[in-house]
Amino acid sequence: MAEGSPKRRPPTWLQEILSADEELTRKFVVWGNSLAPLHSLRKHYKALEVTCHGIPWLAFWIAFTWLFNNTHLIGLQVNMIMALILDIVLVAIAKAFFRRRRPLENKKDAFAEFGPDHFSFPSGHCSRAAMVAFIFIFLWPIPIFFHLPLLAWTTALCISRVLMQRHHLLDVIGGVVLGVIEGLLMALLWIGDSNAMWIMSFISDEKIAGAEYDV
Repeated sequence: MAEGSPKRRPPTWLQEILSADEELTRKFVVWGNSLAPLHSLRKHYKALEVTCHGIPWLAFWIAFTWLFNNTHLIGLQVNMIMALILDIVLVAIAKAFFRRRRPLENKKDAFAEFGPDHFSFPSGHCSRAAMVAFIFIFLWPIPIFFHLPLLAWTTALCISRVLMQRHHLLDVIGGVVLGVIEGLLMALLWIGDSNAMWIMSFISDEKIAGAEYDV
């Protein structure tokens, strides 16, 4: 683009969609803040934000995998690390491509925000939450009585991203859709326990207790 030339603008139809999204987001925030239960929880949104940040999640699963090399968990551990890396990469690429600005009312006090994180679409927190829920419901099923708390956490996280004015509604929807797509990709890429054991043995140069290896 030549110096001094105007920046490219989205097509008119897309501008109209984004404008409508911004207006609906503002109305949703006003409505949410008018409800006493939601308004009283605003001080907890920052803590909820940290519960699904990519860095703590990845650090936790790497440490958990390294410290607890249980044969019954190794498949989940290796696949979860792979899924988190996939999510971080796809969200970073999407944000760098779309470069949508966060809502004007957003306060720049987010935890560990850098690089493409400054952009709004899609919500990485929502994609990660949706992907984790997909994994624990469909790919590595946890007992059914844990499903409701898991879905409640995912829903609360998505709502809080809008009420904190970190994201517009479409950012959250896009994040959830991306998270489901990531879950489907993980269903295709899922590494079996024996291969997960081999990977961990190769990385750590140690044999996992209880595992069997061909010699």
